[in-house]
Amino acid sequence: MSSEKTSAKMGTVDELRRRTRPRLVGGVLLAIAVVAACTGGEDATDAPSPDRPDGGSLGVVEVADGDAIQIRSLNAITGDVAWLGLANQRGVELAIADFGPVHGFDVHLGAGLDEFCSSDGGQAAAQNIVADVDVVGVIGTSCSVAATAAAPLITGAGMAMIAPSNTSPLLTSDLAGNPGANYHVGYYRTSNNGLVVGEAMARFVYSELGLEAAASVHDGDPYSQSIAQAFADSFEALGGTVTAVTAVNKEDSDMLPVLTEVAAGGPAALFFPIFQPAGDFLAEQARSAPGLEDVVLLTDAALLVDGFMSLPQSEGVYFSGPDLRFGGSANESTGRNAADLLATYQETYGEPPSGPYWGHSYDATTLLLEAIKAASRIDGGTLLIDRAGVRQYLNSVRDYGGIIGAISCDEFGDCGSQKVTVILHLDAGDIEASKDNIVFSFAP
Repeated sequence: MSSEKTSAKMGTVDELRRRTRPRLVGGVLLAIAVVAACTGGEDATDAPSPDRPDGGSLGVVEVADGDAIQIRSLNAITGDVAWLGLANQRGVELAIADFGPVHGFDVHLGAGLDEFCSSDGGQAAAQNIVADVDVVGVIGTSCSVAATAAAPLITGAGMAMIAPSNTSPLLTSDLAGNPGANYHVGYYRTSNNGLVVGEAMARFVYSELGLEAAASVHDGDPYSQSIAQAFADSFEALGGTVTAVTAVNKEDSDMLPVLTEVAAGGPAALFFPIFQPAGDFLAEQARSAPGLEDVVLLTDAALLVDGFMSLPQSEGVYFSGPDLRFGGSANESTGRNAADLLATYQETYGEPPSGPYWGHSYDATTLLLEAIKAASRIDGGTLLIDRAGVRQYLNSVRDYGGIIGAISCDEFGDCGSQKVTVILHLDAGDIEASKDNIVFSFAP
């Protein structure tokens, strides 16, 4: 990108921030007073310490008596990836219903916003969100590519953003103390960091399957590319040989050119963390490509969905994904356990979750509501929510009991449990059995 284009883009973001800066109640001094006052009395909460360096600097949101606290869901709810975003949004809806009012104020979600699993979609929806200065936080996005465009706008407006299914390490960190290229203060996630997923799959292929040569294919998406590269890096570190790291286009249906390129290196395994419909075509054509007749196929949670797993070409494929063995774990804010919540989900929506991150969405929502509760107080019938206090609460989360297990947020917003499982899909006619067919698990 040229310096002129970069300057123009930054100017646009700065202009948006100026237009959407939250209302300050009596300036920064009152914002600090809001937090300082949260030390006792009937309306007091466990507010963040008033000595934080940016106390009140992000502004205070006023919620008048009779109005509702505003949060938003930003997920992919139409198109090829709707299976992911709909499950996420429903997790948010259930969490709001279970959590109930905050200091007597209802929580309003508004209409679900669609990020279309794209950069343009994420940016457009984020612009819609930040235009409403009463919004405190956002649950989303579904896709990492949408987050790269949405996060700078949402966090730049002082809002908190908690993603339930983003996994690109670019959005948080390299897990070695260095921020990712797309990290923004105020962004958090309950999903895995993709570096852990890549390492898990590399260990499975090299140590469990005993295969020494592997290739990976991505589709250029920040999620897809980062996980494919993380797999390759981890596989080489273990002593394996990476024969290729290459890409397809999301719109491709003829996979023969890239499969021919992959076959030239003679890999024993092929890892392709990509979305539908490209994943459908690659799985269908892979073993018919000369030189790949016996290749072991592996993919990630982007294809861990009924739409792909019901296809005959999905049989025999290994899938990595978040560890969904929630057992008897319960959300400490609502008391709901995983089994009970799943039953409620099916009863409410008439079907099981279409994506694996419904629990992550539920926990992300209760975390946001707890943060709002901790960073707010009632003054003369009006609820005052300190935006900086919301972030401080999230920054301090340690061992929060969630549906997905214990949740702790690091300095770059990675809050997920980081547990990964690998399943072997054997029968396109019995998808649920395959989801339970765990052949490997990993936790860093």
